[in-house]
Amino acid sequence: MDNSGVKSKLSLKYFYDNYSIIVIFVVMFILLSIFVPYFFTWRNMVGLALSVVTIGIIANTMMFALGSGDFDLSVSSTVAFSGVMAAVIINATGNVWLGIFAGIIGGGIVGIINGFSIAKLGLNALIVTLATQMIFRGMAFILSGGRAVGIREAGFFKLGNSMIFGIPTPIWIIIISFIIFGILLNNTVFGKNTLAIGGNTKAARLAGINVDFTKITIFTLQGIMAGFAGVILASRMTSGQPNAAQGLELDVISACVLGGVSLNGGIATMSGVIVGVLIMGMISNALNLLNVPTFYQYVVRGAVLLIAIYLDKLKQRNL
Repeated sequence: MDNSGVKSKLSLKYFYDNYSIIVIFVVMFILLSIFVPYFFTWRNMVGLALSVVTIGIIANTMMFALGSGDFDLSVSSTVAFSGVMAAVIINATGNVWLGIFAGIIGGGIVGIINGFSIAKLGLNALIVTLATQMIFRGMAFILSGGRAVGIREAGFFKLGNSMIFGIPTPIWIIIISFIIFGILLNNTVFGKNTLAIGGNTKAARLAGINVDFTKITIFTLQGIMAGFAGVILASRMTSGQPNAAQGLELDVISACVLGGVSLNGGIATMSGVIVGVLIMGMISNALNLLNVPTFYQYVVRGAVLLIAIYLDKLKQRNL
């Protein structure tokens, strides 16, 4: 084969690896704008952005967990637990900031437990995070007495329902979080170490990377961001709900994998994750606009996860 043929193949592979998901996103957006009524309206675009706030905030740190070769199934329960924790503390003390802090710290505690168990005790991430998922979902029900906890301090609702320059505050929060974690991934030693660990853990240890500390930090950040997302969700719903965010972990993982984050670790891009989050949001939004029953939506979400895994496997074969 001549050099032009080799270059052509290499350029096609580079395009597929780096830009295929963006092309899919653009094509989907155009098609939905044409064929789904009311999709391409300002009101729906704002609603779409709001609908992906929880997924997007958590995807920031799930990207690091997957990039390091692990994952976290406990994020959905962490969201519920943190929201309930914030609601209970606010009602007990009347202090909004104390409730917000308690909810975020509660999520951080879940992350520390996960990180320590996986990094220091050498336990499997699937089993650990599945266990903490059940434990903290149960804790959310125990704290709330099995029912939604209405929040009496109206000041708390500003976090999830206020506007800045005509844009809902949660949208600004997710944009800022994307910027911060994008910088953390691409421009810091921590980000490079994360991908190095996911690429080859033994080589990372030999290179002097503190693998255990890095993994504990990743899972702690994961817990903190899930806690923060739970607090924002509680503010938007004006209550802490112990059954909130069920199945959220699969949507977050789907968004990350669709965005090119490898399930095998070592590969992650912030731009890809953003596009993956938006694709998940667009699919859900379009199904709702078309009045597709919830049961069928579960089928679609499961199919999207399966497709994402297949695409990841296909990309790994081509490396």
